[in-house]
Amino acid sequence: MFTAYGPDWVREVQEQGFPVFLDLKFHDIPNTVAQAVTAAANLGVSIVNVHASGGLNMMNAAKEALSRTENKPWLIGVTVLTSMQDSDLQQIGVPGTVRAQAQRLAELCHLAQLDGVVCSAYEASTIKAEFPDLKCICPGIRLPEQKLDDQNRVASPSEALALGADILVMGRSIWQSKNPIEQLHQVIADIG
Repeated sequence: MFTAYGPDWVREVQEQGFPVFLDLKFHDIPNTVAQAVTAAANLGVSIVNVHASGGLNMMNAAKEALSRTENKPWLIGVTVLTSMQDSDLQQIGVPGTVRAQAQRLAELCHLAQLDGVVCSAYEASTIKAEFPDLKCICPGIRLPEQKLDDQNRVASPSEALALGADILVMGRSIWQSKNPIEQLHQVIADIG
């Protein structure tokens, strides 16, 4: 949405009373990321994210930059994309499993004193066990009858909450539905 409609769209949504999670996954040198999260904070967003694989220095720079802004959104670190599997990590030279990599990156987020992490629901319980201060924002949430699209590590809303998710991220599974309102009612029913 941001790429298509830009900051005016963010302001319009906020004027309607909605908080905005600016999911741009910043990943660059520390100075560039610090400037990017500052610009996001100046837009008044509620949550902004960075790729934790950018490293501790990058995350520290982002956190420090936000400490100097009037609006202080949550800063969260993306661990491993929910479309990725162990074999995808191996292709890019990361040894081990998705679970291990997500845990390593969550530790960096904890050290940088970020507010939370983006992880699949299946990593949330182990992350919460070791780093209870981190919120777990979980994408890849689907109702059982929904197609996976390009997601690999998915959970239903009720499964994700049971595994420790604090916030569920549902995009296509809602807005591509023929009846998004009915889809939301199904999510609520699944959560109970």
